[in-house]
Amino acid sequence: MTDPSRDDELVFLPLGGSGEIGMNFNAYGYGPPDNRKWIVVDCGVLFGRETTSPGVDLIMPDIRYLAEQRGDVLGIVATHAHEDHIGAIPHLWPMLRCPIYATPFTAILIEGKLDEVGLSAKVHPRRVKLGGKLTLGPFELEFISITHSIPEPNALAIRTPLGTVVHTGDWKIDPDPLVGEVTDIAALKRLGDEGVLATVCDSTNALVPGESGSEAKVREALTTLIGTCKGRVAVTVFASNLARLETVAIAAKANGRHVALVGRSMHKITDAARETGYLKHFPSLLDEEEAAQLPPNRALYLCTGSQGEPRAALARIAENNHPNISLGKGDTVIFSSRVIPGNDIAIHELHNKLSQLGVEVLSADDHFVHVSGHPCRDELAEMYRWTRPQIAIPVHGEARHLAEHARLARLLQVPQAIVPENGQLIRLAPGRAGVIDEVPAGRVHLDGRVLIDEGAGLARHRRALAFAGLIAITVVLDGKGKVMADPAVVIDGIPEPVHDAIRNALAEPLRRHNPKRDLDGYDLKESLRRAARRAADEAWGKKPVTRVEVVQV
Repeated sequence: MTDPSRDDELVFLPLGGSGEIGMNFNAYGYGPPDNRKWIVVDCGVLFGRETTSPGVDLIMPDIRYLAEQRGDVLGIVATHAHEDHIGAIPHLWPMLRCPIYATPFTAILIEGKLDEVGLSAKVHPRRVKLGGKLTLGPFELEFISITHSIPEPNALAIRTPLGTVVHTGDWKIDPDPLVGEVTDIAALKRLGDEGVLATVCDSTNALVPGESGSEAKVREALTTLIGTCKGRVAVTVFASNLARLETVAIAAKANGRHVALVGRSMHKITDAARETGYLKHFPSLLDEEEAAQLPPNRALYLCTGSQGEPRAALARIAENNHPNISLGKGDTVIFSSRVIPGNDIAIHELHNKLSQLGVEVLSADDHFVHVSGHPCRDELAEMYRWTRPQIAIPVHGEARHLAEHARLARLLQVPQAIVPENGQLIRLAPGRAGVIDEVPAGRVHLDGRVLIDEGAGLARHRRALAFAGLIAITVVLDGKGKVMADPAVVIDGIPEPVHDAIRNALAEPLRRHNPKRDLDGYDLKESLRRAARRAADEAWGKKPVTRVEVVQV
């Protein structure tokens, strides 16, 4: 590794995942301010919600700052295969056009995503072996096995001439994770002995005392719980949690049940797992139609939809419109998952729909059926004891998680703790770390097949339409500016008793229209818009989205 020049700096730039859970996108830059080389760690998404972003499928970070420097972006390095860490790669890669690096299981899932958008011929993720090393310009990266709720999660040791950063990715401490490697504590301690400049660390459970718990204990509890169920059983889990999938399958077999996977993601994940040597002890599976023919006390369905996703398998079952599976009185659904913040309402609605079918709903609120994949406070303390950094940078959390994580780091005698915000350029240097600049940051929306800047306001307009409906008015003028006929009025999403008030309110602006002074109808257009909105507000108490079009013939 070469010695640094006087102008060289090591900087950290979060563009997603700081101040929010999801959409992780972190960049490290090295070099003088006018000539930095960059690596990107993770490139993830948030999922759109009908309440806040109607019609939006995915939400991704705005990476225009790095896109303008894409010739200096040396690669995207994925820590693991969760959607909030790799889901944006197929959509944002064309802006960077750099190599992608990942361990084998993660690489397979990225390849599938690239194939879905027609990029598989243009970019091929480069596979890094577990515990492997990689050199990208001034960055020397070492992949360190950790434990999480998906195979092959990695922390990264990022070595530079100005110091070493430990980027934890998502992690926990689990001595018995059932699938995959245990956390390589020896490697983390070795880094602490060598000297760590900064630890950039997961904050999801910074407010939770104690430890996150072991997957092996969940296996015991689920086996016992499923044994108490009499009818059909459906278990919904995060599809990426292979240990939990295996746990449910083994628990089903122990209780004389046969398993069917229900949901596209379940099949994608298990196919990738088998290709990379996981799920060796997974029992044989039935397809949905075969499982439906079994006696109720012999069937178990592993379903997608634990977060109340409207198009997932469990939502369709709850709506009673799944083509192969129905549940009812005497059956049980087990939610072996946590509630991701923001999904509470959708999940509770799903619980209610299932209950209305006569299904018994069990969850982590009343049974030990889930452990988190993220570190609680005692585990965070261990990470800082191992790595002993000069700087703590909490990421992957909402503002309150980051602030509490920073307080904990200070209590653990970390000399400096910095709470980052997306778009802040942070210098990493002993004793003088801090924000040195701010760059453009924000969000883009995948709306169908189109990427739209969040600032375009489509989601805001759709929320307005959902709240107060639409009035569309078309008026035709002749060549002299005179109104040729009564305007055409379309009213949508507004109660019927309000319609007459809206239509009647248009008479006065039409009567006052002066073709000589308003030949092109501009003033008429605005008068009609105001009159319609005012009438709706007076009759209904809401102001609809109102559009007026003037056509001249």
